[in-house]
Amino acid sequence: MTAVVLVSVLVIGAGAVFLFNRLVRLRNQVRNGWADIDVQLQRRHDLVPQLVAAVKGYAGHEHALLAAVTELRARALATPAPAQLGAIEGSLQGALGKLVLLAEAYPDLKASANFSQLQQGLVDVEDHLQYARRFYNGAVRDYNDATQRFPDLLVARAFAFQPSEFFETDDASRAAVQVGLAR
Repeated sequence: MTAVVLVSVLVIGAGAVFLFNRLVRLRNQVRNGWADIDVQLQRRHDLVPQLVAAVKGYAGHEHALLAAVTELRARALATPAPAQLGAIEGSLQGALGKLVLLAEAYPDLKASANFSQLQQGLVDVEDHLQYARRFYNGAVRDYNDATQRFPDLLVARAFAFQPSEFFETDDASRAAVQVGLAR
């Protein structure tokens, strides 16, 4: 009888260790995914002042749009939470799309090698950001599912594993940038 109890305790303990390690791995994937998004957002944020300066040189009277882009960048830099940041980044993405569309109205801006290089850099960042967002949201889905499924939820609750937030932007801003950054 004692051997059965001992084996049962060992099996339950091994199962708990396995589930704990699985949750840790999933949580680390979420953190890694967020780090990738953070890198791409920083690349985008680094391009914003350069784009604003390039557009200001050719279309300086577009003050409202330039101010909106600058303001959204500042808000994005100050917001750490994925859900809130997603809304701000969606607005920034849409405003950047409008900024890039200005090139159509200003042939000198469109012909500028500096602006073309910045525009291509923005397209690259958006592509990488889209990939990073998909990876992160997939990792969040897997992690959140694991923390809500039995028997994982017993370990998750015992060790205070908290659910993670998805990083989403609104569809309208994505469509605006896709139109504005068409190759």
